[in-house]
Amino acid sequence: QVQLVESGGGLVQPGGSLRLACTASGIMFSIYTMGWYRQAPGKQRELVATITRGGSINYVNYADSVKGRFTISRDDAKNTVYLQMNSLKPEDTAVYYCKAEGTRDRRDYWGQGTQVTVSS
Repeated sequence: QVQLVESGGGLVQPGGSLRLACTASGIMFSIYTMGWYRQAPGKQRELVATITRGGSINYVNYADSVKGRFTISRDDAKNTVYLQMNSLKPEDTAVYYCKAEGTRDRRDYWGQGTQVTVSS
């Protein structure tokens, strides 16, 4: 059984911060590129950030809309990927999804999604 379980979503005021966490089970976590995606009402799902373990270096990628505000990180000993979100804006409101990236030999796995609402 493969499961990706998210936590940390909720309601926050503009300018505030949240930290999302996604803990995986049933996969060899360290070999997967992990990502965060989001989908706002009426819009397509979009990439937020990804992180890939490469020996002693982690390679990260961010959407332009979140650069300088969001930070992705991972703790392979805990099978967990995080998304630290600072300086939140109303346009960040969306359902946020955790993803384990597939390859030719491995399928994608998705979390259930967690709601982030930025509003006064």
